[in-house]
Amino acid sequence: MTNFPQPTDREVQKLLFESKESLFELSRDMKIDNLSENFLEEIVVPISLYLDKKFPVRSDPYFICFTGGQGSGKTTLSFFIQKVLNAICHRPAMGFSIDDIYKSQEERRSLANEIHPLCYVRGVPGTHDIKMGLDLINDLSCANLETETKIPAFCKPEDKHYPQEEWPIYKGKPDFIFFDAWCGGAKPLPEKDWLPPLNQLEIEEDPDGVWSKWSNKELSKDYQTLFSLFDLLLMIKVPNMDFVYESRWIQEQTLAKTVTDPILKEKIMSKDEVYRFVMHYERLTHYILEELPSFSDIVLSRDGNFKFSISKTP
Repeated sequence: MTNFPQPTDREVQKLLFESKESLFELSRDMKIDNLSENFLEEIVVPISLYLDKKFPVRSDPYFICFTGGQGSGKTTLSFFIQKVLNAICHRPAMGFSIDDIYKSQEERRSLANEIHPLCYVRGVPGTHDIKMGLDLINDLSCANLETETKIPAFCKPEDKHYPQEEWPIYKGKPDFIFFDAWCGGAKPLPEKDWLPPLNQLEIEEDPDGVWSKWSNKELSKDYQTLFSLFDLLLMIKVPNMDFVYESRWIQEQTLAKTVTDPILKEKIMSKDEVYRFVMHYERLTHYILEELPSFSDIVLSRDGNFKFSISKTP
């Protein structure tokens, strides 16, 4: 802990002063209410400073993963740190989410017909196009100052990728690639200790564990290739599974604020639908909450009042 930047350090205070205005502006753009300056001082700026100081410029971008349960704050934290690195530290940074590399509806429908109906529902390992993510990392690693790289973008309410001509373009070669993934860094569960159905979804739709064991096997494949590229794994640890359910519902409400298309607004999930959706993730999420902190480089603990603290550093 002693080598990690502390909120009272002069460099942290200087970086906070220089970045505060742009971070509050970003929070307004993201429809985040009541952004705490303590969150910036104790979490965002120290981590940003650590990355800037401990990861010197090199030929290949650093690949940084933010992991944790749905709605834990991975994407938000990633955006804030990217902002500090880009705007204040002058270290080019960009990011994408595991949600942006989902398999298409057609691919998932094929899996549903071949293996189990639940394979159609996006989210768990096996429903992502990992090759798309690996190709993107390779393209960014081979880029130069003038290269324009298209970044995959997925529309959750429509459950499909935006047309490629609408994908955001990153120009240049980043120093950092941030990747937020609820299962980032996770390893397959040992089948010898396989638990019976954990929730109503599994009881009703997967009582024999055909779907959950399929997803677990998928996690052992290309996902591990992608995860092996991480230069740093940061985990946001929440208190329990109930917190994940509630956080994911808050996330859906925030999404509703940003969607203006009336057709897409109709596709925003209700609270019951959100809770049913999160049941798909519960089995692996329990493992992540229990096991992932031990091999994460940085662990942020988030309590029931949504307050962050740094509980583990390199």
